[in-house]
Formats: sequence, structure tokens, C-alpha cells
Amino acid sequence: MNAAATTCPLSRDQIATRIAEVSLLRGTFTLRSGRTSTYYLDKYLFSTQPDVLEGLGRLFVAKLPAGTTRLAGAELGGIPLVSAASMASGLPCVFIRNQKKDYGTAKQLEGKIAAGDRVVIVEDVATTGGQALEAAKVLQGEGAIVTTIICTIDRQEGARENIEAAGIAFESLFTVRDLGVVG
Repeated sequence: MNAAATTCPLSRDQIATRIAEVSLLRGTFTLRSGRTSTYYLDKYLFSTQPDVLEGLGRLFVAKLPAGTTRLAGAELGGIPLVSAASMASGLPCVFIRNQKKDYGTAKQLEGKIAAGDRVVIVEDVATTGGQALEAAKVLQGEGAIVTTIICTIDRQEGARENIEAAGIAFESLFTVRDLGVVG
């Protein structure tokens, strides 16, 4: 068993420190939104750490609104996060593909969703909120009610405004400032 598995759960501040330590990269990066940034938060570097995932699962659960019946995460970065939140909350989850697959069941959603399900989308890093809003449209197309989008890290570059303008509540576990990023 590794040392991380035998330690006490991380506090919120310790999770923020771990995320920054393992995933904050400096340089010139093009983001999914097309914007250029001097820093990049590599979600795969923090979402593959068991101690961070366990802690994030607990933090997501604390933000879930009453009445949530299902969780959702978008391909690929949201999958480990929604899995951690599902295990911590006991709520079932669905995975949202970027596009319908053209084989097998030819579905865009993996898992079960029903009309009227009250869904919270778990997201990794939000810049403009574009991917989360695309995922919300897929769920809404199946009759689900997307109540909230909770991101791990808000880059504070318009995601909140865009998501709330779409009529969906927005929460974040951390902002870039919480991770010590000032630009």
C-alpha cells in the first residue's frame, strides 16, 4: 500500500496546495477556448492522484444542492472527477461523450438518465464554461434538469457569467487565486 493511502484525508487547503504542486505549468498555452495563457492547469496531473480525487469527491458532495438525483461528467477530464463525486455521495452518474459514437449503441451518454432527473455536472477546469454548457445541452436533450455545474477550478475568465446566463447555477471548489495563480 502506498503512503498516500494510509494518511488522513486532505483538508481543502491541502488539496489546493497539491493541485498547484502537481498540475500548475508555466509557459505559453492555447486553451480550449482559443485564448492564450501564461499558465496551464493540467487536469490529468491532479485527477490521477488518489489523495486529490478522494478530497475532491468530498468537496463536490458538500456543494451538491438538495434534490440532486444524478451526477454527470464530460469526456475526458470530467470522468475521474464525477466518479469520485459519485463514490463519495452514493449518487449514480453518467458520462457524456464529446460526440455520439458511431458503433455499438451509438450513444453520446453512457449510463442511465431519465426525464426529470435533477443533474449536477462535475467539471475540471472552467475558462468560458463552453464544454460544460455543451454537456448540459446533451442532458437537457434527454429531458434531464441540469441544476448546477460545479467545476474544480474556475479560471475566472467568464465561465460563471456564461453558465448563469444559461440559467444554470455555478459553483467552484477553487479559483486560480486559491491555487496561488495571479496571472
